[in-house]
Amino acid sequence: MAGEGAHLGKIVLFGSGETSASGRVIHDRLMAELPPPIVVAILETPAGFQPNSEHVAREVGEFITARLKNYQPEVRIIPARKKGTAFSPDNPHLLGPLLDANYIFLGPGSPTYAARNLEGTLALEYLLERHKAGAVLCFASAATLAVGAKVVPVYEIFKAGSDLYWQDGLNVFGLFGLELAIVPHWNNTDGGVHLDTSRCFMGQARFEQLLAMLPSEATVVGVDEHTALVMDFGATSCTVMGRGVVTLLTGGEQQRFTAGQSFAMSELGPLRIP
Repeated sequence: MAGEGAHLGKIVLFGSGETSASGRVIHDRLMAELPPPIVVAILETPAGFQPNSEHVAREVGEFITARLKNYQPEVRIIPARKKGTAFSPDNPHLLGPLLDANYIFLGPGSPTYAARNLEGTLALEYLLERHKAGAVLCFASAATLAVGAKVVPVYEIFKAGSDLYWQDGLNVFGLFGLELAIVPHWNNTDGGVHLDTSRCFMGQARFEQLLAMLPSEATVVGVDEHTALVMDFGATSCTVMGRGVVTLLTGGEQQRFTAGQSFAMSELGPLRIP
């Protein structure tokens, strides 16, 4: 199977730290492998509900421009914020800058909002077409959650007290036969000694209940903070980069891979490269 996905770009799943020093190293490694010019498209969609969504995206763009200037990246902010508005992810005039981008970034915001407002859209179609043409897809924070088959509704549970449930995600990896639930901030400790905020603020006990609600064939991919999982479809392998660990939970079994380690993509499930 190796080599069948040679033209597919890499997909990067950040647990956090996409604009930190460790994140810069990861972006640098990825951009070094791309043919110039480096054209970066940053979609506002995950934070499209926020009045400052442009600022959120622009901060990422400024980081890339300043910290990766050796690649002379051309950064484009795409204000595809909400379905049914002038700033819709279905608006082809807004999405034009995606069509020749070779590094596409989606990041902070709300995972459930991102999934709702990208599902079935022209933006998602363009994004997947660019991936087929070799563009790197870089997902961080809310976007890392949203691209899975199932999404932890972080805000709804952690902030608003909803009962535990999973929401359908964009299922980007279903194209490759994989059913993934991706959980960034896996080792978060913001809650201190009195509140377990690991497993993306769910805590271990509450996350065990969520696990019981997942389809048995699903694989959970837990990505530590300041860590990224880089998926190489040409080599059909995954590599852990950054400071921490990637944890796979499949059928009751757990595997942990530390920074620098690689593993076969088939560890994620029954891989199928179109």
